[in-house]
Amino acid sequence: MPKHSYTYKVINRVVGKALHKYDMISDGDRIVVGISGGKDSLTLMWILKERLSRIPIDYDLFAVYIDLGFNESFSKSLEDYCNKTGFKLRVEHTNYGVLAHSSQNRENPCFLCSRLRRKRLFEIADELGCNKLAIGHNKDDIIETLFLNMCYAGEISTMVPLQLFFQGKFTIIRPLAFTYKDTIRRFAREKKFPDFVNTCPSAKNSKRQEIKKLLTQLYSSNGKIKGNIFKAMSHVKTEYLLKS
Repeated sequence: MPKHSYTYKVINRVVGKALHKYDMISDGDRIVVGISGGKDSLTLMWILKERLSRIPIDYDLFAVYIDLGFNESFSKSLEDYCNKTGFKLRVEHTNYGVLAHSSQNRENPCFLCSRLRRKRLFEIADELGCNKLAIGHNKDDIIETLFLNMCYAGEISTMVPLQLFFQGKFTIIRPLAFTYKDTIRRFAREKKFPDFVNTCPSAKNSKRQEIKKLLTQLYSSNGKIKGNIFKAMSHVKTEYLLKS
């Protein structure tokens, strides 16, 4: 494969667009990168690390994986892979996933697990003196979250590319916010990223999976629908919405 493949150029361009539009990274930033073992987070870490060799600013990256405590954990394999590819991974062993799926929390395990995981990432960022937390959410994730919030929370909202927390002490950034999932998958194949199987019992039957299936059917009818939905989130005509 050539050093700069077409897929690399696409990702580099759209990541650069997101970073520039939202002013995500500044010189001297210390950034925790949330690693899940999935293609999105591995792509995010690869791109952010690669950019350091050719941009005029400098920043520090700290890769962190939150092990949720399920059986057949892949944390050791993930750690070994990260070491081989040139970045050190910090593994935090927790029981968040098990707790979220316990009998005391049958209603919404994904919500509790996500909240606990993010809380711990903020704590680690504080411990490391980091001011930013980079998450691998992509363009498809943002669209899915819009539909999740409409269907299950009764509100029109989604995750945003840049978000301040705790009066600006920490900033969550999503550099892949303009990158489609299919592009990330192609890039992961080119880079031969290994497959780390998610052992969460809700991985295949969550509300997000229901939304994914619904949107897949919708997209199949018209190739412009996905792009139009994403565009619509920044072209909101509030005068044509209902009053609360």
